[in-house]
Parts: sequence; C-alpha cells; structure tokens
Amino acid sequence: MAVGYVLINVKPGRELEVFESIATLDLVQDATLLFGDYDIIVKMTAGRMSDIAAAVVDHIRQIEGVTDTKTLAGAEL
Repeated sequence: MAVGYVLINVKPGRELEVFESIATLDLVQDATLLFGDYDIIVKMTAGRMSDIAAAVVDHIRQIEGVTDTKTLAGAEL
C-alpha cells in the first residue's frame, strides 16, 4: 500500500472551497486545513504511488483555486 502526503497552496479566500472538493476524492484518507506555509495537507493511499501521483495531477491540481502542490511519498522500509 502506497501512502502519500500532499501539501497544497490555494488562492486566498478559496481554502474552504478547495478543502471540501479535495475531501470527496476517492484516494483521500484525511485532509486538514493548515496555518503556515501551506493551506491544506492531504493523506492519500493507493495500491501504487503512481496512482497517487495521477490523482494529484488529474484531480487536485485541476481544482479551481489550487496554486501549488508538493507530494511527499511515504517510505516503505
């Protein structure tokens, strides 16, 4: 099982709207609004990391108001 954390920045004033859209996506296990350098953090799980990457590119980055993302891959030791 692949785990990824996505750090997301959005246009000012769009945080709640983007958060609500992201929370409904299939691979999203948890989403939290943040204060600080990023506006939202999302935990995603899938069978492969490539599935998470595809969801970020095809869905999260396409949401109106998203300005930047950074995806962190969970380590499998």
